[in-house]
Amino acid sequence: MSGSRKALCALYAAIAAGALVATWSQNLAFFAESPDAGVAGFLRGGYANPAAASLTNDLLFLLGAAIVWMVVEARRVGVRFVWLYVALSFLVAISVTFPLFLIARERKLAAAAPGMEGSA
Repeated sequence: MSGSRKALCALYAAIAAGALVATWSQNLAFFAESPDAGVAGFLRGGYANPAAASLTNDLLFLLGAAIVWMVVEARRVGVRFVWLYVALSFLVAISVTFPLFLIARERKLAAAAPGMEGSA
């Protein structure tokens, strides 16, 4: 794998790690302090006001587009276990699993075209 691909994978990994901390620190805080701490309460919180609803809707539409792209791209380049990334997008966070998918994609692309490393 070329240095530029390694650097890109490292950046994706840093984004995934940051997203995991940023999302789950808030998720755990919500579930610990909210009397309505369940999935339904969590989803209601996403629509607590128009600003929250806008962000929630934006995230849901981005989630849909990212999942479609991940499935199509996984089939195109041969990334295995794409449905695991999809499932974990709902269980963990799309901001965590999407960069992890991008790492798997970069690794697959690097393995498929070892002579093309300089063009990546």
